Amino acid sequence: MNIKEIESLIQFVQKSGVSEVSLEQKDFRIIIKTSHGQQLVAAPVVHAAPQVIQAAAPAPAPAAPKAEAPKAADDSKLVTIKSPMIGTFYRSSSPDKPSFVNVGDEIKAGKVLCIIEAMKLFNEIESEVSGRIVKVLVDNSTPVEYDQPLFLVDPS
Repeated sequence: MNIKEIESLIQFVQKSGVSEVSLEQKDFRIIIKTSHGQQLVAAPVVHAAPQVIQAAAPAPAPAAPKAEAPKAADDSKLVTIKSPMIGTFYRSSSPDKPSFVNVGDEIKAGKVLCIIEAMKLFNEIESEVSGRIVKVLVDNSTPVEYDQPLFLVDPS
């Protein structure tokens, strides 16, 4: 199991709300435990070695302030397009070219929305949904993290 698969499993545990997941394969075992309000801890146990390796995952996001509760109801129908990797976010292919998409643009699945540069490779990020761009959540030429929200899309 590679690190991406472990990260994916940690995210699944965070979203599902379960308190513990144990996965055992031929040469290793991983246990992910969580309790409400605490950090997730993934503890891969390799059968060949008596050590337990622990990797802390980000804590669940704190609850939104009460002032933003009405806005959350409006955003429930919106689809969030997230970054599939760590890198630098670019809205256009070069500084002198127009942005791939702007707020209000209609998009279709497969349309290039932005570029994320990672290790000198420029990766085009395509939409997986059709709809209208409601908000661009990241400034041009700024670093982004894995699974960071980039765009809000109204699919209707």
